[in-house]
Amino acid sequence: MLRFSERVFYWESELVEKLKRRSWLLELLIFLLFGGIFFRLTLLHLYPEPWIKQPIEEHRALEVRRVGSRGRILDRNGEILAADVAAYHVVVDPRYIAEHGDAGRVAEVLSAYFSLERAEVEEVLAKVERQYVRVVKFVPARRLEAFERAFQGVRFVQEDGTSVLLKGVLLEEAPIRSYPKGSLMAHVLGFSNREGVGGAGIELRYDEYLRGKEGVRNSKKDGRGREVYSERTLDIPPQDGASVVLTLDQQIQYVAERAIENICLEFEAKAAWAIVQEVRTGEILAMASFPDFDPNRYGRAPADWLKNRAIGVNFEPGSTMKAGVVAGAIDRGLVEVSDRFDCENGYWSYGGRGLRDSHPEGVLSVEDIVKVSSNIGTAKIALMLGDASLYEQLRSFGFGSRLGVGLPGEEAGIFYAPKHWSKISATRIGMGQGIATTAVQVLSMMNTIANDGFQVRPFLVKRVVDASGQVLEENSREMVGRPISRATALAMQRMLARVVAEEEGTGTKARVAGYSVAGKTGTAQKVRPPEEGGGYYEKNFVSSFAGFLPAENPQL
Repeated sequence: MLRFSERVFYWESELVEKLKRRSWLLELLIFLLFGGIFFRLTLLHLYPEPWIKQPIEEHRALEVRRVGSRGRILDRNGEILAADVAAYHVVVDPRYIAEHGDAGRVAEVLSAYFSLERAEVEEVLAKVERQYVRVVKFVPARRLEAFERAFQGVRFVQEDGTSVLLKGVLLEEAPIRSYPKGSLMAHVLGFSNREGVGGAGIELRYDEYLRGKEGVRNSKKDGRGREVYSERTLDIPPQDGASVVLTLDQQIQYVAERAIENICLEFEAKAAWAIVQEVRTGEILAMASFPDFDPNRYGRAPADWLKNRAIGVNFEPGSTMKAGVVAGAIDRGLVEVSDRFDCENGYWSYGGRGLRDSHPEGVLSVEDIVKVSSNIGTAKIALMLGDASLYEQLRSFGFGSRLGVGLPGEEAGIFYAPKHWSKISATRIGMGQGIATTAVQVLSMMNTIANDGFQVRPFLVKRVVDASGQVLEENSREMVGRPISRATALAMQRMLARVVAEEEGTGTKARVAGYSVAGKTGTAQKVRPPEEGGGYYEKNFVSSFAGFLPAENPQL
């Protein structure tokens, strides 16, 4: 019995040892397996393969690009004429709403609040394969006071004070251009489109300065889509555009715009325009054109209303041109103020063509020819100048060239060289026919006379200043020529003052109480287009006045 027991015990001991060895081997294998897995995971974590790392990094990558606000446009006194205001796109994520939100509640709130057709909103939300749909675009911030941004949505505050979370509804920043003065200065300001690109006027001419610079931020986000600030690798903030300060004065501009609007209404005119300029500096204080438009709604205006007629319309100036012709003859010593000319009692034939005055006149002095605006007297003075000198004199005033006021759309006028003239051309150009000008060219000629013969460049922009206050561009008085002498200019100032002050003058309606005014009237028949037979209309006219005040010390 004892021997048997010893054998059994020995066999059991041997079996236990074998099991222990196998267990140890199994544990070792398990340890090696899990150790290998741990080692591999450690390697993957510390030194991941590109094919593993790339999609993870792409998913975690966060790049935010924002563009700075468009710069402001201000008048000479700092009044804001154009600026960006906060606005938003209302955006929905149909897929997220279907999975985590309440499509019915979203459709109910958005359709009621923004006056949309509920069926249309529901149709958008039903397209669950989409993740980004703009439901309402460019909503001003003041209209979104009932909405508060929340995580993965917005919170809508109802009239009773309670709120509801609209998951999957987002507010995307989309600033809009605002013109707080409405149509005031519209033709100078122009407009900017929804993409923030200037389309006309100062907005177009200075678009490069006004447009904000793009900023970029590169970082990473966590599982909930929030930025991990410690992972930020690049942060270039956006830069706001520069501000453009104009020479215009809001108050003077307002008076000018109302004046030409009233003229059009009173006389049933199709259009009118006006410019006010500082004599000594060339700064334009007002530039008005009618019909006008509201740049906040420029798309609703007829295309013809968008034209700045003060610089963009070529027209025959009529008798305002006589001031430049007479000034040229006096400056060259061909005539003196007291010289007398026979005005042929209102009718004169030259070159086989007749020429009439509006009122029959006999023998008149040069200053009386200007005062009563005699066509015949001026034609005879123009002939004394001769074709070459007449052309040279008017070109020296800037006719036939753009003056460079700082706006797109400025016309150069139409003024052909003498080789294209006929025998009678000088007699007609002298009284403002056969030459096409812009209003700013006529004003520049008159301003030269008022400025003692010095011609300065008219301009609209005083300076351009960036967001940090640095001046990027600055304009000031720039003399561009001296078409006539000071003595000639003073003589013309006295003659032009008589046009307004004396009862026989043609400019008595230009009188201003408390001021002495000098200037010259002009009435020209409108040119009939070729498709209508050419020539001139019998009863369609362009009437104008160009002048300055005070006559004894010109300022405007």
